[in-house]
Amino acid sequence: MSKISFIGTIFLVVTTWNLAFSQKSQLLIARNSVGKLQMAINNKQDANAQLGIIGEGIKASEAAQNDKKTKKWPETWAIKAYLSSYVAITDPNEGNSDKYYGLAIEAIDSAKRLDKFQTNTHLIEASIYNINIKKQEKANAAFAKNDFTTAFSLLKEVSDFFPKDTTLAVNTALAAQNIRGFDNALEYFKRAKENGARNPAIFQNLANIYTSKFETDQAIKTLEDGIRVNAGDVNLTNNYINLLLDNEKYVEAIKVIENTLKTDTANKLLYFLYGYLYQNNSGLGTAELAYNKALVIDENYFDALYQLGVAYIQSANEALKSTSADKNQKFTSFINRAEVALLQAHEINQNDKPTVQLLIEIYTRKNKLDKVQELKSKLEEF
Repeated sequence: MSKISFIGTIFLVVTTWNLAFSQKSQLLIARNSVGKLQMAINNKQDANAQLGIIGEGIKASEAAQNDKKTKKWPETWAIKAYLSSYVAITDPNEGNSDKYYGLAIEAIDSAKRLDKFQTNTHLIEASIYNINIKKQEKANAAFAKNDFTTAFSLLKEVSDFFPKDTTLAVNTALAAQNIRGFDNALEYFKRAKENGARNPAIFQNLANIYTSKFETDQAIKTLEDGIRVNAGDVNLTNNYINLLLDNEKYVEAIKVIENTLKTDTANKLLYFLYGYLYQNNSGLGTAELAYNKALVIDENYFDALYQLGVAYIQSANEALKSTSADKNQKFTSFINRAEVALLQAHEINQNDKPTVQLLIEIYTRKNKLDKVQELKSKLEEF
């Protein structure tokens, strides 16, 4: 955002103003200062030159506000508001800038109250614009100091003044989150989204807030919207899958994973999740294939090794239930595969109790009692 300059030749030509006022009147000097300031801005004069012109105008406007007659005129306060607001966003001296920020706010209130016929609308609007620029600066400073209460209070006002500014909306939402104002955070993240913001973090934050409010369908839709405009974003996709899993929408989760794996073929977590979903829906063959694909990507992937071992044990148990002539052969084959997978898992994480317990079960079936005793001794050490 840039500083607003008050454009209007009406301030450049002063001889056409009400001739009842003396050429030397303080209000006329203040009017001229607005015109001179506009010329200085157009001519790109430096800040010191601009502040010199403003100083002359403010001095005149203050004299006018102390006059019994002109202090009742909205123009007196509108000019003071505009010139003071410009000091607030121009003066590098923080103390002086803050002083005129306060004076501008007071003058704006007086100008709005007195301007019943709205003859000074442009000046007042320009002043309010400048004040919001200053508020944003103060908000950013507060945010940097982790004063999120002050930051939110100021950013809310600025964002409401510039509702189409998505960066402002996001910053307002983040400040609200930091003070646990989740309803406010929701409002401003939604504002950013509705005005075209595409940052994946916006959709993630919105979904998290909806989830905390138990609005699951809205959370799911939000992540779907985010994926639609951020195709291939890993974090959004993972959040979406996890949300589907948390809400037992397994069929939908499988479809999302299948589609994602068409392009993201190196994602071991997705292969693991795919296998886990099929394992829990009696698709042991597909689960074993998925775990093995995850292990091709990372041969030391503990979770995949452990679940692969579990899947082989389940397949072994299923083989025993069959009536085929080779059921014992199949059982032995699956148990041997389970042993290999679980031994690898145990080597990676020797303190994992479930892995040790499964190995004890396998060695008990194989009647390897020395191995059983060794592993039971390990369990006692945990």
